[in-house]
Amino acid sequence: MGTKIIQKQFKRIETKYIIEKDMLPQLLEDLGDYIEADAYATSTITNIYFDTENFDLIQDSIAKRNAREKVRMRLYDSEPKANSKAFLEVKKKIDSVGYKNRLTSNANAITSYVTTGMSLIDGFQDSLIDDQVQSDLTTIRKRHGHIHPKMYIYYDRMSFRGKNGADIRITIDQNLLYRDWDISLSAGKFGNDLLDPSKIIMEVKVPGECPEWLLQCLEKYGIVQESFSKYGTAYRLANNLTKEEVSLARNTI
Repeated sequence: MGTKIIQKQFKRIETKYIIEKDMLPQLLEDLGDYIEADAYATSTITNIYFDTENFDLIQDSIAKRNAREKVRMRLYDSEPKANSKAFLEVKKKIDSVGYKNRLTSNANAITSYVTTGMSLIDGFQDSLIDDQVQSDLTTIRKRHGHIHPKMYIYYDRMSFRGKNGADIRITIDQNLLYRDWDISLSAGKFGNDLLDPSKIIMEVKVPGECPEWLLQCLEKYGIVQESFSKYGTAYRLANNLTKEEVSLARNTI
């Protein structure tokens, strides 16, 4: 029996904030009138990013070229395995708006599909593969050639949604780890710190502008928006690059 493929599309504005971990309890208390725990309030997230041997995709993303495309596999299992449910995501950012096309299968099938182009399912039929994801991957392969697992990024997440139908999501990521070696699910959860362990990442995801109540809360705590790409930061740290060197590379690519 073939693997069922479920495709979802996302279009939203995403803003990130780096805050001190010890500030979180009071911040969440102040936001309590407006947000509530999501259906999956806590999760462990494992990401495998696919790229070329020379990291051409993330270099293009840093240079803001080709819609800043990223190809990743995401899993929510606490101990993911080859047959764990997984999401294949192709992310883009155009004019500060993030777009994501996603389909669902298992980790082994997705890895095979991305690295070889072969079907996610037995008895492959073109109609069963999402057209947009397939088109994006075909374009990326034509531009860069072969892509394969190049970066592991793990973190613990808390997820919230707006109350009373407010179309907003807030996620809190902490305990972030990365590695560019042993890019295997079976290798386990380990790596180098992606962020100072005393800090966390808060991400706000809305279809339009941030609501006034959230802006007021951020102002109260002096929290300002920051540009932070998990994969971009992992690439910089793995290659011992300073932010200035990455910026220089971005301006000369």
